[in-house]
Amino acid sequence: MNISVSNHLPGAPARQPQREVLNVKGLSAGYGPVRVIHDLDLVVHCGERIGIVGLNGHGKSTLFYAIAGLTGWQRGSIKLNGREVGRTRSQGPGRYTHEIVRAGLALIPQGDEIFHGLTVEEHLDSGAYTAAAWRDRAARKLRILEIFPPLRKLMGVPVGRLSGGERRMVSIGRGLMTDASLFLVDEPSLGLAPKIGKSVINALMAVKLGNAAMIIAEQNVALLEGRVDRVIGMHVGKLKGEASAALALNVYRKA
Repeated sequence: MNISVSNHLPGAPARQPQREVLNVKGLSAGYGPVRVIHDLDLVVHCGERIGIVGLNGHGKSTLFYAIAGLTGWQRGSIKLNGREVGRTRSQGPGRYTHEIVRAGLALIPQGDEIFHGLTVEEHLDSGAYTAAAWRDRAARKLRILEIFPPLRKLMGVPVGRLSGGERRMVSIGRGLMTDASLFLVDEPSLGLAPKIGKSVINALMAVKLGNAAMIIAEQNVALLEGRVDRVIGMHVGKLKGEASAALALNVYRKA
């Protein structure tokens, strides 16, 4: 995907549905004997930015892990760019994740999944792991710095010396360096001060997706309201329908 900064303004007319990037049908998934996701359906089109909101422990991260092939077991269909990537994980989580990544997935996990001894620039370079992305890495880094200007002066600094907000920018920026067509961003504001969390969400809204799509899992519903194309509430492993962020929050709390 060619990352750039979007000039799209909130409140602009909704885009017409386009090609399906993700089609999930009848997905159940969990860890060991525990079922976390229950018969879940979800369709995402290219160009869409979707928010999945819900309290911690209700399955948002597990949904992302299932799409990436990282749950202990699962059943149901997961199609990424028309290719079936869902299968029973009887041979262990992660066994087929490299194939799913090649099909177009980028998972940006919650928290600081970083290498503290590497610099900011080294982290960004590590996201350009395909041949095409590596050749284009200089231009891609410039686009990431447009999205996260505070990183400009930190490129040579070990990530372990950065603040929590700066580390989150590095983690997200590394994910955006890829050629993915589907970005799964898990709890981007988790553990951050409100002002910093808002700035991280603002940066994600500035990414022009083109033919890619983005799903943001977030507990802080107010950060997504009016900012994404769709908001879906999640409660005890089930999606509770699309609504405004405020209504979605009310739906999963009362479910």
